[in-house]
Amino acid sequence: MPGAEKNITILRGWAHDLLIATGFLTRLPVARLLKVDPEQPVRPLADVAWAFPAVGILTGGLAAVALMMAHSMGLHPLASALIALAVGVAATGALHEDGLADVADGFGGGVKKKDKLRIMRDSAVGAYGMLALVFSIGIRAAALSGMAGAGTAAMALISAACISRALIVGAMVGLPAARDDGLGSSAGRPETGTFLTALAVAAVTAFVLGGAGAWILLAAGGLATIAMMALAKRQIGGQTGDVLGATQQVSEIAILLAAAAAIG
Repeated sequence: MPGAEKNITILRGWAHDLLIATGFLTRLPVARLLKVDPEQPVRPLADVAWAFPAVGILTGGLAAVALMMAHSMGLHPLASALIALAVGVAATGALHEDGLADVADGFGGGVKKKDKLRIMRDSAVGAYGMLALVFSIGIRAAALSGMAGAGTAAMALISAACISRALIVGAMVGLPAARDDGLGSSAGRPETGTFLTALAVAAVTAFVLGGAGAWILLAAGGLATIAMMALAKRQIGGQTGDVLGATQQVSEIAILLAAAAAIG
């Protein structure tokens, strides 16, 4: 049936986009699952960005499972939270944490735009970057460990991972690339519809997991993202891959704090 074949083609396209997004945002071994047609151009990252929150569900789910397992072993909530965050970092290869550290070093240590961009590109981590990582892990772990129970913390972890990755797409749409090379430029600029799709995936996930309290999480993440976008615009005139990673971290922190205050 032509209709069924069309639906199968659409589903395959979605699965392919999800694999591309997963391969970029994580260290999970999905590359061999991709069947690349040499006669077809590789889809730009901006075109598959709608799947970023779905990747967040996957990485957040892995971290949530680790948290529940640690809790079942009788470990302290703080230890369980740290283990969960460690699993998330391992799954992503510290991609977003690296961006946060680079942005902290660049924005904190540079004076002019070119200096900030040069520092951000340097692989060495300075004092600002190290402190940003300490505070990021510490605040997230404290928020998770202070929630009413492990189940609540696990749901908040998945929601935060999903929403924060949807908000990355918003930053890609709302900010121009700060330089002509690098990820911020090569990834392309998603269409507004792509961001709305990503946001819809995140919103549905958050409401399924957290009920009406999802509004608070979405608002907290959105405000944090807007603040990061304004800061990046002022500091370097736009976004880079590091800025996108930092945006994910800052929005996830805000979401988990909001969950701890309003739900946990």
